[in-house]
Amino acid sequence: MVAILPDLGTQILIPVCAVVGIAFALFQWVVVSKVKLSAARDSSPNSADKNGYSDYLIEEEEGINDHNVVLKCAEIQNAISEGATSFLFTEYRYVGIFMVAFAILIFLFLGSVEGFSTSNHPCTYDKSKMCKPALATAIFSTVSFLLGAVTSVISGFLGMKIATYANARTTLEARKGVGKAFIAAFRSGAVMGFLLAANGLLVLYIAINLFKIYYGDDWEGLFEAITGYGLGGSSMALFGRVGGGIYTKAADVGADLVGKVERNIPEDDPRNPAVIADNVGDNVGDIAGMGSDLFGSYAESSCAALVVASISSFGVNHEFTAMLFPLIVSSVGIIVCLITTLFATDFFEIKAVKEIEPALKKQLIISTVLMSVGVAIVSWIALPSSFTIFNFGEQKEVQNWQLFLCVAVGLWAGLIIGFVTEYYTSNAYSPVQDVADSCRTGAATNVIFGLALGYKSVIIPIFAIAISIFVSFSFAAMYGIAVAALGMLSTIATGLAIDAYGPISDNAGGIAEMAGMSHRIRERTDALDAAGNTTAAIGKGFAIGSAALVSLALFGAFVSRAAISTVDVLTPKVFIGLIVGAMLPYWFSAMTMKSVGSAALKMVEEVRRQFNTIPGLMEGNAKPDYARCVKISTDASIKEMIPPGALVMLTPLVVGIIFGVETLSGVLAGSLVSGVQIAISASNTGGAWDNAKKYIEAGASEHARTLGPKGSDPHKAAVIGDTIGDPLKDTSGPSLNILIKLMAVESLVFAPFFATHGGLIFKI
Repeated sequence: MVAILPDLGTQILIPVCAVVGIAFALFQWVVVSKVKLSAARDSSPNSADKNGYSDYLIEEEEGINDHNVVLKCAEIQNAISEGATSFLFTEYRYVGIFMVAFAILIFLFLGSVEGFSTSNHPCTYDKSKMCKPALATAIFSTVSFLLGAVTSVISGFLGMKIATYANARTTLEARKGVGKAFIAAFRSGAVMGFLLAANGLLVLYIAINLFKIYYGDDWEGLFEAITGYGLGGSSMALFGRVGGGIYTKAADVGADLVGKVERNIPEDDPRNPAVIADNVGDNVGDIAGMGSDLFGSYAESSCAALVVASISSFGVNHEFTAMLFPLIVSSVGIIVCLITTLFATDFFEIKAVKEIEPALKKQLIISTVLMSVGVAIVSWIALPSSFTIFNFGEQKEVQNWQLFLCVAVGLWAGLIIGFVTEYYTSNAYSPVQDVADSCRTGAATNVIFGLALGYKSVIIPIFAIAISIFVSFSFAAMYGIAVAALGMLSTIATGLAIDAYGPISDNAGGIAEMAGMSHRIRERTDALDAAGNTTAAIGKGFAIGSAALVSLALFGAFVSRAAISTVDVLTPKVFIGLIVGAMLPYWFSAMTMKSVGSAALKMVEEVRRQFNTIPGLMEGNAKPDYARCVKISTDASIKEMIPPGALVMLTPLVVGIIFGVETLSGVLAGSLVSGVQIAISASNTGGAWDNAKKYIEAGASEHARTLGPKGSDPHKAAVIGDTIGDPLKDTSGPSLNILIKLMAVESLVFAPFFATHGGLIFKI
């Protein structure tokens, strides 16, 4: 039974889809760049727009031709872009040192499994065959680790570049109406989404083909070495997320506490010294961090699926097309997302504010429906009608329609998690409105309601994850879970486009306020931003849900690789691991939140100092020293990202070497179980507080007007809630999903070493 799609077809399909994705991203970028940021006059003032009449009059009224505004926007954008670039370069310098050190560690640990011998040895799973030496696996794992790390860094960096390129252009488009601004922000988000999905796929595909030159028929060794790719991707994402998260929230909390609460000036007021740092933070935390994070999930779910497949019938019989099924799913995902994006940018036009959120929701629904069809076709042509999957020692018989269901269940669970997150964090629904209402009686009730909302929002996503785990495991064992995670991430290009849209429109609002644009424009950018908050929460929901599945799949691969027959909770070795593992997300969150707190403290002192010592600052006659605040955020985040990062990277090594693989399996299970809950509740609590504040500020309904306007007591209580929620939703929450995945993938990469040399304390 062979697949319908020939191997040659696979070798053409995957790179072609990746190249199409990159081309589409560049096309969107060209479209965005048509919005000019220079003060050149339009040569033909009465150029008729597509309705046939000239829109010159509208321009005059909105002050489109007011060149001061354009120049000011360009200047602010430049400051934000420079701040973000310099921060990322500083961060990557430190992270680069770490990368090299860790690469050496991988080489030494994995090479020492057989004492650096260069002779072939019997395979782990099939003793009758000979496999390449452990030294080869060490070298190739190190190479794929560096590849993953570099790809992850580049994904984050490119995302940040396009976001800082697009923010002012979105502001300028907002003068022509909310629809134009939406499309500018959305297209730019799409650039990032497609570049990331296509790059991740292409680099992985090329790596597999190059490694195959050496490994030949030893697919087990080949795909074991490829797991380094996921490790590289996620370890960079960890530092990007934690460093960026601390940066953005230190600036945000500092700016809000002094500006809004003490001085009663609006958000993003140019008189506030921390305002540039705040806008830089949106790009380095939400965009560069998020990009690396989702790239990491994507790389790891592919790696987990490939490792399990390499010891199943696909790998044993060397069926290349079926083996690369995970990559084919991702390729089809790129094409599906491409069609989906056209729905938002070209097929329908947004005319009013209330159409923004539905348009973004439609993106999720359309991509999921189309992807379900795509996966069905792929499962039919790329898989044999029946095959076997490795399941803890024995091979399990699986049909191709069962594997289709595994991918589909992950895909739809992702959609459900997205919608539940939206329900709990969007101010269009009752949960956020209740939180806003609780601000009547002050900040304390706001905090209580917000925490309760976060805890409650965990229920449905966990059931969705549980059901998808049960279904996919029953059908196809650990491979099923890995492809379910891939299903959730198959529409990553659309998910990222929606996600990057948020910070871009947030920045656009900030630029509008700083450039002194009219109230109407600020209202438009606020509407874009409120939708962006919700989409950011949806993106985080996806990232957390997929992290849970990915981590479980990696856990399964680790247990198989470390030759543990069963993980028994009743053995003390495993149970102590379990309880300690469940504690780790709390320890990690404590570190990241305290870091944000102490960095924000420095920021508050600096902002106060400037308000008190610079004469004429409050009157708007003097310019604040923005650079000092940017420097405080940069220094704090670089210094503070090391301890949490070290905790995550060192835990598997310490546990594996000292206590051995059984305890490590307990730690992984424990951290997965508790990390998911904290991550979901933290991001939703933060998102709900933020949107409760926006709900009061916008005053769109009768209920909201009784709570507002800005500066009223309920509004101040809402600002306090929002400030508490900042580190929850942008630092601790999103970083936790990396903790879950990273510990699992690291354990998998080092599994051969732990299995031979680990558990020192029990050997004494």
